[in-house]
Amino acid sequence: MLRTPLYDWHVANSARMVDFAGWEMPIQYASIVEEHTAVRERVGLFDIGHMGRLIFSGPDAMSFVDQLVTNDVTRMKIGQVRYALVCNRGGGILDDVLVYRLDRGTYMLVVNASNRRKLVDWIEHHMEGYTLSVVDETEARFMFAVQGPRSVDVLRTLVDEDIAGMKYYSVKECYITGAEALISRTGYTGEDGFEVILSTDRAIHAWEKLFDVGAEYGVMACGLGCRDTLRLEAGMPLYGHELDETIDPFTAGLEFGVKLDAREFIGRASVAAHANDAHRQRRVGLELASRRIAREGALLLSGDDEVGRVTSGTFSPTLQKSIAMGYLPSQMAAVGTEVDVDIRGKREPARVVPLPFYKRK
Repeated sequence: MLRTPLYDWHVANSARMVDFAGWEMPIQYASIVEEHTAVRERVGLFDIGHMGRLIFSGPDAMSFVDQLVTNDVTRMKIGQVRYALVCNRGGGILDDVLVYRLDRGTYMLVVNASNRRKLVDWIEHHMEGYTLSVVDETEARFMFAVQGPRSVDVLRTLVDEDIAGMKYYSVKECYITGAEALISRTGYTGEDGFEVILSTDRAIHAWEKLFDVGAEYGVMACGLGCRDTLRLEAGMPLYGHELDETIDPFTAGLEFGVKLDAREFIGRASVAAHANDAHRQRRVGLELASRRIAREGALLLSGDDEVGRVTSGTFSPTLQKSIAMGYLPSQMAAVGTEVDVDIRGKREPARVVPLPFYKRK
């Protein structure tokens, strides 16, 4: 099993470790609710070293990445980050990724840990005819996230550049605690925040310095448990739950990450067909009438008919309500539609509500 360079720190700080996509990762340190609240109100640090980081360089780097993903890479400026999907030829989602445009004609894809090896194989299978280099830097470099309303206050003291003025979904090269780093204003929590990539041998030093300077802001180490509740409140889909190879970008409600006009990418024809399908299912947000939790796989019912399934559910620490995401037929996806959720054989009333459930002020 793979470990990030912070493994010993996690164990020494009483983290509960779990197997996540072949990595030994912290699920929580204190309680999920405490960590969740720290991110919403103050600042939390996440080890996300398990996320895949693939570097594309060479004469055909731009054209190759552009045909690989659903978004338009050709118009990206240096320092921009864009959300995109990698699709199979049937339009199903192989992964949702972030595309970074770096300098000197270099691009980076940050991919989900569970899909890294699958994507590397997919990329190698489609490289014929292109002149470029693809390097998997996942284990050579480390990645962590600083998330929450005080994230700028904590991070800025250790960085040699002005990060307060960075736009959302931008990236810059700078130094953190004297180490070369990439810092992007991105995250997976619904809060303001940053993600930092630096060499593995400088990981523990930067991590511990952040705790030193963050003490006055109430910084907490946060695990994958609260990362899941935070992203669910923010209406963000997770691969393996809301997304998989049977779901297309338009069914998933991710059309903002797709540019169909005047360009080709793998699976484009199938994705376009789904875009024009008025009868496709749609990803929806659900709010339950009770405090019971609708777990993944729970049936959604209308009368005697099964109409869909829950893909993710939790009791929202921020909203103090039971929330879920799932898929319903288009004709039932309108806000206000009422359905029942089968929770261990008992029907619980729910209604379709707008996504995201939570949006920061």
